[in-house]
Amino acid sequence: MDGFEKFYNKALKFLSYRPRSEQEVIKNLLRKKSPEDIIKKITAKLEEQKFLNDEEFVKWWVEQRTTFKPRSLRLIKIELKQKGISNDLVEKVINDVGLTIDDLASARKLVERKKEKWKNLSREQKFQKLSRFLASRGFSYDIIKEIFKNI
Repeated sequence: MDGFEKFYNKALKFLSYRPRSEQEVIKNLLRKKSPEDIIKKITAKLEEQKFLNDEEFVKWWVEQRTTFKPRSLRLIKIELKQKGISNDLVEKVINDVGLTIDDLASARKLVERKKEKWKNLSREQKFQKLSRFLASRGFSYDIIKEIFKNI
């Protein structure tokens, strides 16, 4: 079990920085050259000890993204997919928990910080800056137009 302990400790260290999806842990262990049979044992043990739970990870990720780094719901879903979370699980968690992600409110929150910086720009320059800034965070053109009308 020497190999198991070594890779299990690496997985725990990887999880110590922030919560992770099961797929992230598996990819990390594969990069560390862990054998697949050991990876299965490690993920089973981590799930049993409640260190790995994709449903809780989705809740945490959405909360982090809406609170600290506002993003559109579409972009949050893309990020979760990249982390190995299925669309079904994302939809289930968002519906079950009643997580409401208001893209308009998130965009307003982001723009509030930038408004002062853009105050001396022309209307056209403001729109360009605003649209580039919000588009880079996954917001639709409709949201961008709505925010610009309110500035």
